[in-house]
Amino acid sequence: MTETTHPTGPRLNEPAPAFKALTTHGEKKLEDYKGKWLILFSHPADFTPVCTTEFIGFAKKAEEFAARNTELLGLSIDSHYSHIAWVLNIREKFGVEINFPIIADLDMKVAQAYGMIQPGASDTAAVRATFIIDPEGVLRAMVYYPMNAGRSVDEIHRLLVALQTADENACAMPENWTPGDEVIVPTPKTPEEALARAGEGLNTVDWYFTTRSL
Repeated sequence: MTETTHPTGPRLNEPAPAFKALTTHGEKKLEDYKGKWLILFSHPADFTPVCTTEFIGFAKKAEEFAARNTELLGLSIDSHYSHIAWVLNIREKFGVEINFPIIADLDMKVAQAYGMIQPGASDTAAVRATFIIDPEGVLRAMVYYPMNAGRSVDEIHRLLVALQTADENACAMPENWTPGDEVIVPTPKTPEEALARAGEGLNTVDWYFTTRSL
C-alpha cells in the first residue's frame, strides 16, 4: 500500500522523496503537505519503550509545531493494525493522545527512499531518523539517532524555528540559537564589502563575523 521512488536517496536542499502510504489517518502523500512544513520521523518498532517516549514527546509538543505551520508524520515498518493498537495503548497507559498519522511501511519503500534503514544498526528496522521538509517539498534538514538513544523533540522544534527564521530574515543561526538571540549576517562577498563591513553599524567582531538583532 506504499509507493515511492527516489533512486539516490535523500539530499539536502533537493526535493524530498515522494511517497504515497497508508497511515492511521488514511492514505497520505507528500503532496498533501504542500504549503506546510512537515516533520517526518521514523522509529524502530511499535510497543518499545524509547519509541513510546518519543511519540509522547512529539504529541505533547504538537500544538507548538502546529503554531509554526508544521505537520507531524511518524513511520515504522510495523503494520497498520500494530500502529492502531499502540496508539490506543499509549492513550490507556500514559493518558496521551497521538493525534498525528503514522505510516505503515511493511514493504520498507518509504524507509529505503529516505535512508532510514541503516544496515550497521538493523536490516529490518528504521533507525530514529528525522526529516524537516519545507512548504515547497524541499528537504531542509536530516537528523539520525541510533537505536538506543532517544531524540530530543525540543531540539527538532528549535531547528525548525531556526530554519523558518533564517528564511524570513536572510541570515544564519549561531550555535544553539533560540528566538531573541542575535543572528549571523551573511559574510561579505568581495574585499570592498569586507572593508565596508565595520562601518555598517552592526555587531562586527571581524569582517567575516557579524551579528545583529532581529
